[in-house]
Amino acid sequence: MHAHVYRAARRVSVPAGSVARVSESASEEHLRVSASSGLGRIALNRPRAINAATPDMIAGVRAALEGWQHDPDIELVLITGEGERGFCAGADVRRLHEAIAAGDTAGADGFFRTEYTTNALISDFGKPVIAVMHGVTMGGGIGLSAHANVRVVTEHSQLAMPETRIGFTPDAGGSFLLSRAPGRLGEFLALTSASMNAADALACGFADFLVPAAHVRDVVHAFETRADPATPGELVMLFDETPEPSPLLAERAWIDEAFSADTVEEIIERLRGAEGDGPARALEALEARPPLALKVTLRAVRRARELPDLRAVLEQEYALVSWFVRTQPDLPEGIRAQVVDKDFAPRWNPAALADVPDALVDEAFAFRPETGLFA
Repeated sequence: MHAHVYRAARRVSVPAGSVARVSESASEEHLRVSASSGLGRIALNRPRAINAATPDMIAGVRAALEGWQHDPDIELVLITGEGERGFCAGADVRRLHEAIAAGDTAGADGFFRTEYTTNALISDFGKPVIAVMHGVTMGGGIGLSAHANVRVVTEHSQLAMPETRIGFTPDAGGSFLLSRAPGRLGEFLALTSASMNAADALACGFADFLVPAAHVRDVVHAFETRADPATPGELVMLFDETPEPSPLLAERAWIDEAFSADTVEEIIERLRGAEGDGPARALEALEARPPLALKVTLRAVRRARELPDLRAVLEQEYALVSWFVRTQPDLPEGIRAQVVDKDFAPRWNPAALADVPDALVDEAFAFRPETGLFA
């Protein structure tokens, strides 16, 4: 048995046979990594920030997976988050904001390259990866969990891809998952940043099993002991419960009608002509989002639907974020308004859909980074 903890800038070994325990208040030890009896365990350990993942945490996840991928002593990996509030509220974008503000495009590139290649590694790991997506699981948190082989939600789970709120487009493989959701639910979730409960996440293909929160510890214990030789999915099924009907699926008629439109402008017009609270809330959300991000996101989800696999979609996302970082003010402005200053009053530029020419959206998708994501 071996275990280690990733610090902000260095690796700290702990005695064999022990599991690293870290204190957020005392240090920056925000990731717990251990291995025992064939099970590799990764626990995000920043509960006060709902485990918002710093670049070092994401790099630590990738390093652990790379070390285990070809290790014959590791049979499967379990990824969890500490604390009751949630698995992971997303990537910690404060450092990204600092890099962009300083003109450090290389630093921003490194931030996303580490994140996206980790997302791909989780998907292509070659051994079962199980993720428990309890509570708040958003953005980069989706990327660290929803590409796993076995994805568990609880009755408290709230999943979302909220990137349009900060002037960007769904990433960390989120546009891949959204593009595979039933009907036009992917466009709806991507553009509005709406949340999914557990039943919605199961219905939209972001999760596989619903396990009551009270039994999550039992699931973890079952993986630690594995007295039953069942596959990971069969083991989770011992605790699985049938979810309530998905509220999102119940809204599909008007969502599909509105969000099948060819353009964001037409989606908005269809919502204005629809009756009910759902269309009204969706309209309100779209009117608050950055116009450029909306147009790029609509095309990104639809292009992702035509791409063959997660890696191809991640490459598209990486090119788009590289373009946003280098050419557009909305991403740092969105982070400033939502995360840094928290005045929740972003000043989007362009400010109106009419001010976003198709040529600008074409430019976003034509952009190619100097170095490809998987180069």
